[in-house]
Amino acid sequence: MQQETAAPKARNVVRVRKPEWLKIRLGDNSTFTDTKQTIEGHGLNTICHSGRCPNQGECWSAGTATFMIGGAVCTRACRFCNTLSGKNPAALDPLEPLKVAQSIKKMELRHAVITSVDRDDLPDYGAQHWVETIEAIKRTTPEVTIEVLIPDFNGRLDLVDKIIACQPKIISHNLETIRRLTPEVRHVATYETSLSVLERIASSGIPAKTGIMLGLGETEDEVLELMDDARARGVSIMTIGQYLQPTRRHLPVVEYIHPKQFARLRTLGLEKGLRHIESGPLVRSSYHAERHVLD
Repeated sequence: MQQETAAPKARNVVRVRKPEWLKIRLGDNSTFTDTKQTIEGHGLNTICHSGRCPNQGECWSAGTATFMIGGAVCTRACRFCNTLSGKNPAALDPLEPLKVAQSIKKMELRHAVITSVDRDDLPDYGAQHWVETIEAIKRTTPEVTIEVLIPDFNGRLDLVDKIIACQPKIISHNLETIRRLTPEVRHVATYETSLSVLERIASSGIPAKTGIMLGLGETEDEVLELMDDARARGVSIMTIGQYLQPTRRHLPVVEYIHPKQFARLRTLGLEKGLRHIESGPLVRSSYHAERHVLD
């Protein structure tokens, strides 16, 4: 990662070799198999699978998963994301909230993480479906703590308020990348809209969490600026991980960031006042999510 303040030159599309520290293996124990069967048996989607998460083996082997609601097709086509995209996704499954809740109960989770595709095709961008899912989980497994990773609802803060009213333990919304790269990386979303969503969450008293990727051409100074922006809006939890190109159709990796740099950014972020930071090449939004819940 560059540490000077000057922005890097135009994106270099030369393919860089994946370093040894990014070599991973898929889980293979009985818990991994049971988790896989539970998810598939209920016809559910997970970001673990659709996002090609490098921690799928570790998390599924431990009996945890991040459920993705709203269907399998996203109405946005962000250039970093492997989730299927399309302008006319299928109608919402009214049974999905109950299916998610039943899966969480069967898996005996203590902390459940829920995320969703963007549903810009719906008048409320899927907000009511979110509410029904959270309520179903609370009815079925009231002892489970809930973390939600929400979309920006196209900047509709009244819809963010509907999620806040459900009182999950943590509400997360990802900035994904630094301000300069947002138009190229996120396509529809804007940096300022995401900051406004995070500020609304934090102002409610519920811990606000965000996540970013490195390796897209950002500088260290730009990452530190993002941390300052997030802290100014009340964010207290952050995840920082390496961007991994899902396919050749997606944005190329500009740089593989060394683990020592991830450790350095964690230290700097904590010094800036962030309460908890997961920072490492394989870290993703819900990695070790159960550790972020305040007692």
